[in-house]
Amino acid sequence: MLLNTTTQLFPLWAVIFSALAYFFPGGFDHLGYLITPGLSLIMLFMGLTLSVTDFTRIKNRLPALAAGILLQFGIMPFAGLLIAQLLSLPADLTVGMILAGSVAGGTASNVLCYLAKGDVALSISMTAASTLIGAFATPLLISLLAHQYIEVEPLAMMWSLAKVVILPVALGVLINHFCHGFVQKLNPLFPLCSMATILLVIAVVVASNAQALPDIGLITLLAVALHNGTGLSLGYLAAHLLGFDRKTCKTVAIEVGMQNSGLAVVLATKFFTPAAALPATFFSIWHNITGSVLATLWAKRVGKERERYSKR
Repeated sequence: MLLNTTTQLFPLWAVIFSALAYFFPGGFDHLGYLITPGLSLIMLFMGLTLSVTDFTRIKNRLPALAAGILLQFGIMPFAGLLIAQLLSLPADLTVGMILAGSVAGGTASNVLCYLAKGDVALSISMTAASTLIGAFATPLLISLLAHQYIEVEPLAMMWSLAKVVILPVALGVLINHFCHGFVQKLNPLFPLCSMATILLVIAVVVASNAQALPDIGLITLLAVALHNGTGLSLGYLAAHLLGFDRKTCKTVAIEVGMQNSGLAVVLATKFFTPAAALPATFFSIWHNITGSVLATLWAKRVGKERERYSKR
C-alpha cells in the first residue's frame, strides 16, 4: 500500500526534485553520467514486467495495435515540430520537442490504462511493440525532422538505442521467463525503482538548465502541454474515426499521448544539448499529471454507466 501511494505521487516528487535541482544545481549537475545507465535499468525493469506472451499476443489485436503504433509515430513527432515552430522556439528546444515526440510510448501508460478501465493487454502490447520499433523509427524520424536544426547521426543513435533499450528489455523478458517466481516477489519494487531513477534524471536536467530556466521554462512548459494534449485528443479521435470501441480509443489515446520521456532525455544529453533534454523532462512530469486526471475521469464515467445499467 505504501509503495503504491509513493509511486502514485510521482508528479509531486518530480516537482519537489525539480525545485531542489533549480535552487541547488550544484547537488545534481555533476551526476549526468548516471542518466544512461539509469535508463538501461528502467528498461530492464520494464522487461521484467513483460512476458513472451505479451509479444505473441500482438497477432490477436493486430488492427488496433497497428493503428496505435502508426498514430504514435505519425502524430507526436510532427506535432512536436509544428508546435515548436508556432511558438518560435529556439533550435535546441525544437529538437527536444521533436525528440520527445519521436520516442516510444511511456511505461506508465500501462498503469494509467488500467486505472482508466482501458484495454490493458493492448496497452502492454503497444508499449512493447513501439519500444522495439522505436529503436529504428526514432532515429529516422529525428533525422527527417531535425536535420535542419542540428547534425543527426541516425546509425549511431540506433546502436545506442539497441544497447540502452533493446538489450535490457530482452534481458528482462528472459529473466522473467526463466525466474518468474522470483521476479513476481520483487515486482512491487520495480515501479518505485523506476520512479527513483526518473526523478534523478529530471533533477540532473533541471540543474543543467538552471540558469536558462527563467527565460525558457514557461514557453517550454506551454509547448509540452500543447504537445501532450494534441497526442491525447488526436489519438482518441483518430481511433474513434477508425471504428474502434471506446475502450480501445482510450487505450490508444493514452499510448499516443504518453511518451518514454526518460529515453528522450538520454538521447538529448548524449547526442545533442542539455537544453534539448528540457522538453522531455517537463513531459515526464506533465503527462503523468494529465494522464492521471484523464484516467480518473474515464474510470468515473465507466462506473456511472455501470450504475445506470444495473438500475434498469
